[in-house]
Amino acid sequence: MSAIHIVHDYPHSPTKVWHAVTDPQLIPLWTATGAGARPQGFTTTVGSQFQFIAKPKPGWSGIVDCVVLQVEMPRLLRYSWTDHGGSDTTEVAYRIEPHGTGTRFTYDHTGFRGAGGILMTQILGHVRRKMLRVGLSAVLNDLDQDGKLHPESTLKPKT
Repeated sequence: MSAIHIVHDYPHSPTKVWHAVTDPQLIPLWTATGAGARPQGFTTTVGSQFQFIAKPKPGWSGIVDCVVLQVEMPRLLRYSWTDHGGSDTTEVAYRIEPHGTGTRFTYDHTGFRGAGGILMTQILGHVRRKMLRVGLSAVLNDLDQDGKLHPESTLKPKT
Protein backbone atom coordinates (compact mmCIF):
# COMPACT_ATOMS: atom_id res chain seq x y z
CA MET A 1 0.00 0.00 0.00
CA SER A 2 1.03 3.58 -0.67
CA ALA A 3 0.44 6.60 1.53
CA ILE A 4 0.93 10.34 1.82
CA HIS A 5 2.55 11.58 5.03
CA ILE A 6 3.14 15.31 5.53
CA VAL A 7 4.27 17.07 8.71
CA HIS A 8 4.16 20.86 8.86
CA ASP A 9 4.75 23.20 11.80
CA TYR A 10 2.76 26.43 12.15
CA PRO A 11 3.40 29.37 14.52
CA HIS A 12 -0.26 29.30 15.61
CA SER A 13 -2.19 27.64 18.44
CA PRO A 14 -3.62 24.14 18.03
CA THR A 15 -7.13 25.59 18.49
CA LYS A 16 -6.60 28.02 15.62
CA VAL A 17 -5.24 25.26 13.36
CA TRP A 18 -8.18 22.99 14.26
CA HIS A 19 -10.60 25.77 13.42
CA ALA A 20 -8.96 26.46 10.04
CA VAL A 21 -9.07 22.80 8.97
CA THR A 22 -12.60 22.07 10.22
CA ASP A 23 -14.58 25.25 9.47
CA PRO A 24 -16.52 24.61 6.23
CA GLN A 25 -16.21 28.31 5.30
CA LEU A 26 -12.42 28.28 5.67
CA ILE A 27 -11.59 24.91 4.06
CA PRO A 28 -12.07 26.15 0.45
CA LEU A 29 -9.69 29.03 1.16
CA TRP A 30 -6.71 26.78 1.91
CA THR A 31 -7.64 24.08 -0.60
CA ALA A 32 -7.68 26.75 -3.32
CA THR A 33 -3.98 26.08 -3.92
CA GLY A 34 -5.05 22.56 -4.93
CA ALA A 35 -8.36 21.72 -6.61
CA GLY A 36 -10.27 24.25 -4.52
CA ALA A 37 -12.60 21.71 -2.97
CA ARG A 38 -15.44 22.88 -0.77
CA PRO A 39 -17.03 20.56 1.76
CA GLN A 40 -20.76 19.99 1.44
CA GLY A 41 -22.51 18.62 4.52
CA PHE A 42 -19.31 18.52 6.62
CA THR A 43 -19.52 18.46 10.41
CA THR A 44 -17.14 17.10 13.01
CA THR A 45 -19.68 14.46 14.07
CA VAL A 46 -18.63 10.82 13.82
CA GLY A 47 -20.73 9.07 11.17
CA SER A 48 -21.63 12.22 9.25
CA GLN A 49 -21.39 11.89 5.49
CA PHE A 50 -20.13 14.74 3.35
CA GLN A 51 -18.61 15.47 -0.02
CA PHE A 52 -15.67 17.50 -1.21
CA ILE A 53 -16.72 19.22 -4.42
CA ALA A 54 -14.16 20.71 -6.77
CA LYS A 55 -14.05 21.72 -10.41
CA PRO A 56 -14.32 18.58 -12.56
CA LYS A 57 -11.31 17.56 -14.65
CA PRO A 58 -10.97 15.08 -17.49
CA GLY A 59 -11.38 11.64 -15.94
CA TRP A 60 -12.57 13.00 -12.59
CA SER A 61 -16.02 14.22 -11.56
CA GLY A 62 -14.56 16.62 -8.98
CA ILE A 63 -16.52 14.90 -6.19
CA VAL A 64 -15.16 12.86 -3.29
CA ASP A 65 -17.52 11.04 -0.90
CA CYS A 66 -16.43 11.00 2.74
CA VAL A 67 -17.59 9.76 6.15
CA VAL A 68 -16.25 11.14 9.45
CA LEU A 69 -14.70 8.18 11.29
CA GLN A 70 -13.11 9.72 14.38
CA VAL A 71 -13.01 13.10 16.10
CA GLU A 72 -10.96 14.04 19.14
CA MET A 73 -11.32 17.81 19.18
CA PRO A 74 -8.97 19.69 18.81
CA ARG A 75 -6.32 17.09 18.01
CA LEU A 76 -7.61 14.44 15.60
CA LEU A 77 -9.96 14.25 12.63
CA ARG A 78 -10.16 11.05 10.59
CA TYR A 79 -12.45 10.44 7.61
CA SER A 80 -12.87 8.05 4.69
CA TRP A 81 -12.22 9.23 1.13
CA THR A 82 -13.84 7.62 -1.94
CA ASP A 83 -13.88 9.01 -5.46
CA HIS A 84 -17.52 9.58 -6.43
CA GLY A 85 -16.92 7.60 -9.62
CA GLY A 86 -16.14 4.52 -7.55
CA SER A 87 -12.71 3.46 -6.41
CA ASP A 88 -11.02 2.04 -3.35
CA THR A 89 -11.83 3.78 -0.11
CA THR A 90 -8.84 5.39 1.56
CA GLU A 91 -8.50 7.27 4.85
CA VAL A 92 -7.37 10.78 5.71
CA ALA A 93 -6.23 11.82 9.19
CA TYR A 94 -5.35 15.26 10.54
CA ARG A 95 -3.31 15.18 13.75
CA ILE A 96 -2.77 18.44 15.62
CA GLU A 97 -0.40 18.78 18.56
CA PRO A 98 1.34 21.57 20.43
CA HIS A 99 4.92 21.98 19.26
CA GLY A 100 7.18 24.63 20.75
CA THR A 101 5.21 27.88 20.68
CA GLY A 102 3.01 26.69 17.83
CA THR A 103 1.45 23.57 16.37
CA ARG A 104 2.62 20.48 14.53
CA PHE A 105 0.08 19.38 11.90
CA THR A 106 0.39 15.87 10.51
CA TYR A 107 -1.56 14.89 7.40
CA ASP A 108 -1.85 11.20 6.52
CA HIS A 109 -3.75 9.78 3.56
CA THR A 110 -3.47 5.99 3.60
CA GLY A 111 -4.85 2.93 1.85
CA PHE A 112 -3.80 3.48 -1.77
CA ARG A 113 -3.35 0.17 -3.61
CA GLY A 114 -1.46 -1.01 -6.67
CA ALA A 115 0.21 0.97 -9.43
CA GLY A 116 -2.73 3.39 -9.60
CA GLY A 117 -2.31 4.03 -5.89
CA ILE A 118 1.36 4.86 -6.30
CA LEU A 119 0.47 7.35 -9.04
CA MET A 120 -2.29 8.92 -6.90
CA THR A 121 0.05 9.38 -3.92
CA GLN A 122 2.51 11.20 -6.16
CA ILE A 123 -0.14 13.49 -7.67
CA LEU A 124 -2.12 14.12 -4.48
CA GLY A 125 1.02 14.35 -2.35
CA HIS A 126 2.36 17.22 -4.44
CA VAL A 127 -0.98 19.06 -4.29
CA ARG A 128 -1.42 18.47 -0.53
CA ARG A 129 2.08 19.71 0.27
CA LYS A 130 1.33 22.97 -1.53
CA MET A 131 -2.08 23.31 0.13
CA LEU A 132 -0.55 22.90 3.59
CA ARG A 133 2.56 25.00 2.95
CA VAL A 134 0.93 27.87 1.02
CA GLY A 135 -2.86 27.70 1.42
CA LEU A 136 -3.24 26.77 5.08
CA SER A 137 -0.42 29.11 6.11
CA ALA A 138 -2.20 32.03 4.38
CA VAL A 139 -5.51 31.24 6.10
CA LEU A 140 -3.88 30.88 9.52
CA ASN A 141 -2.02 34.16 9.08
CA ASP A 142 -5.29 35.96 8.24
CA LEU A 143 -7.32 34.62 11.19
CA ASP A 144 -7.74 36.39 14.49
CA GLN A 145 -7.74 34.45 17.77
CA ASP A 146 -11.52 33.91 17.47
CA GLY A 147 -11.08 32.19 14.10
CA LYS A 148 -12.49 35.07 12.05
CA LEU A 149 -10.74 36.51 9.02
CA HIS A 150 -9.19 39.91 9.68
CA PRO A 151 -11.19 42.70 7.99
CA GLU A 152 -8.20 43.53 5.77
CA SER A 153 -7.79 39.93 4.62
CA THR A 154 -7.73 39.36 0.86
CA LEU A 155 -9.13 35.86 1.43
CA LYS A 156 -12.88 35.70 0.95
CA PRO A 157 -15.08 32.80 2.05
CA LYS A 158 -16.79 30.94 -0.79
CA THR A 159 -20.56 30.63 -0.74
